[in-house]
Amino acid sequence: MGTVGAAADAGHLTSQRPSQRRLQGVVFLLSLSVLLCYVDRSNLSIAAEMIKGELYISDLQLGALLSAFFWVYACLQIPAGWLVDRFDVKWVLAAGFVLWSAATATTGLLHGFMALIAARVVLGIGESVAFPSYANIFSTHFTESQRGTANAALQVGLAMGPALGMLFGGVAVGRFGWRPFFLVLGAGSLLWLAPWIYIMPRRDESVVTTSQSKVRIVDIFRFRSAWGSCFGQFSLNYCMYLLVTWLPSFLIRTRHFTMNGMAKAGGVIFTAYAISAFVSGKVSDRWIVAGGSATRVRKTMLGVGLTGIGIALFGAAIVPDPIVVPVLALGGVLLAIAGTSSWAVAQTIAGPRVAGRWTGVQNFVGNMGGACAPVLTGYLLGRTGQFYLPLAIAAAIAWFGVVCWVLVVGRVEEIDWDQQLKRTQLSPRDVATHVA
Repeated sequence: MGTVGAAADAGHLTSQRPSQRRLQGVVFLLSLSVLLCYVDRSNLSIAAEMIKGELYISDLQLGALLSAFFWVYACLQIPAGWLVDRFDVKWVLAAGFVLWSAATATTGLLHGFMALIAARVVLGIGESVAFPSYANIFSTHFTESQRGTANAALQVGLAMGPALGMLFGGVAVGRFGWRPFFLVLGAGSLLWLAPWIYIMPRRDESVVTTSQSKVRIVDIFRFRSAWGSCFGQFSLNYCMYLLVTWLPSFLIRTRHFTMNGMAKAGGVIFTAYAISAFVSGKVSDRWIVAGGSATRVRKTMLGVGLTGIGIALFGAAIVPDPIVVPVLALGGVLLAIAGTSSWAVAQTIAGPRVAGRWTGVQNFVGNMGGACAPVLTGYLLGRTGQFYLPLAIAAAIAWFGVVCWVLVVGRVEEIDWDQQLKRTQLSPRDVATHVA
């Protein structure tokens, strides 16, 4: 499906793309932006035990504080997807970056529980444009055989954010307290803006014109692949954000790590994730260049990765203390293998015209996993005092994700949106032909 449209887009990519060197600079800055983005998301978990003691809040309240970001972030994904498809993504991402950096810096000045909740809400508003922007840029400027590496760069940044946050942030928080860490991180992040404004090209007017096609959100949901990618992303995000938000407390409270020990262990786990993301992205692109179909390559990576992270999370609940970090590091390796391919699937199926909207929809549902994981874990900890049940639930959700990505998502190829929009008189069952 969509062969003619895909060929036209390929021709457009060839003729209109910025130079390869400039695109490499864009990928580097996007990777750095997602690194800062994930440091900002995970920094509260690093200071969680300190904040809990300072504010005298319960585990359930702490879980609510850790999840406040995700509810707003998730609910704004669909509007953010429309925004980056409608306006120049260069400036949309820059505005969001300013907002989330300011929210991080302001957090260091706050003293009340509700004030911290408000700061996390603002952080969610700012970061909501991030992944729709990345999808729009990669779908517009990168070919299928380049998207594995480009998305791997994002996954490296995604992993190094929590890794550096836990490694250096944990040490800094232990030595100087959590407030200076937030202030310096938020203010220092703004240095990213100058090179971004200089390097990122303005969107070509022809792309702006085609991106304003009348594809509605309901049109996206007519495809079975959309449902599969949405709930598959839910499973990925649930596992990821369980680690991002509760890993420090798990290591300190259950495995009796010191703050420095937790920082080093967290750094190892997320560094393993980063290395795996880089390698798996390269492998997937080379596999496609060698003749592998996007469908086979992406689904294999997702299936193997999610099956493995489920086993690792279940194992982390029961293995002896000396091997819990290696088990979680292996889980990070496998989660990265899956994460590298999930966004490439959306970018390919949606194409440059609808990539922002499709990613917004996928990330909306997906980040409900990010919202549920911290608060559900906090609730279960309050009831049981143990991490066994939260980790078992995460493992089951990971295995559910395998079903979604491998069986529910159809062929990984671009939809011909012009053809689909002409078929408005057909039933949803007739329209949903984008299946394996």
